[in-house]
Amino acid sequence: MNVLVFDIETIPDLDGGRRIYDLDGLSDKDTASALLNLRRQENGTEFLRLHLHRIVAISVVLRSAQGVKVWSLGDENSTEKELIERFYDGIDRFTPNLVSWNGGGFDLPVLHYRALKHGVPAHRYWETGNEDSSFKWNNYLSRYHQRHLDLMDVLAMYNGRANAP
Repeated sequence: MNVLVFDIETIPDLDGGRRIYDLDGLSDKDTASALLNLRRQENGTEFLRLHLHRIVAISVVLRSAQGVKVWSLGDENSTEKELIERFYDGIDRFTPNLVSWNGGGFDLPVLHYRALKHGVPAHRYWETGNEDSSFKWNNYLSRYHQRHLDLMDVLAMYNGRANAP
């Protein structure tokens, strides 16, 4: 069984923010400040909506029959589209079980939005059993499946009231 542990790093999507909030003409610094202030007014935090996160790094650990490999997809000159393509190409190639921290709440939704923005296909990832019947009840998208383990969800089950002294 192949296992892919992954994490993405993001920065504000200044170009997207300029388009959405009509911030043309502002410097990058002023655009970032405006986006964070607008978000703070919306909900009291500066955490931007998921579609306004631009992916700048994806790091992975892959365990396969060939061993364990740790690396970052791309380098400092890679475009966001290239990073996303490499991530989904790895899923197409290895069909790994995914492991993440808050991947279901942040990393994967951001990858979805940004792949859509760049037109990046992810055939294996979006498979739900139409082409491969083994994915009908166990795919990357269903709520109850084994292809993605989100450690944050697992650990959230063990809150302070449920632990033994």
